[in-house]
Amino acid sequence: MIIESGKIVSVEPEGLWVETISRSVCGSCKAEKGCGQSLMAKWSGHTSYIWVLLEGRNPDAYHAGDSIQIGIPEDVIAKGSMMVYLVPLIVMVLMTVFAHQLFANEAMTVLLAIVGLLSGGGLVRWHAWKTRFDPRLQPVLVDDREKINLVESAISQ
Repeated sequence: MIIESGKIVSVEPEGLWVETISRSVCGSCKAEKGCGQSLMAKWSGHTSYIWVLLEGRNPDAYHAGDSIQIGIPEDVIAKGSMMVYLVPLIVMVLMTVFAHQLFANEAMTVLLAIVGLLSGGGLVRWHAWKTRFDPRLQPVLVDDREKINLVESAISQ
């Protein structure tokens, strides 16, 4: 599991909105100029947020501004990366071979290669939309504040 630290931006009854790119950390990192995350954050002017389910935890234990750790299974990242890169490429190659065999015209081959690449991207987007609520693909909370609160309350009694 890949662990990432983040800052809670918003607390809702079902989950948390977490910001995972800390600009203060990016500014002090030694790889600032070579880091893609830092560069994208500077260009876009805004940060992206991740939705993390509470999975039955008490939302009152979390507050905006708190630091938490979230985890994403390594196989989810590996399979997702392979799908994002390989599916459009494979569809493009198949469409290129098909166009070359059918038309034997370079312009049509190039056109269908572009259509194949865009179609592969569309397939990836459709799959991402279809699996967006799959719990196996969602980030999870790694540190559990409720357990800490229960232990602290048991000690104080």
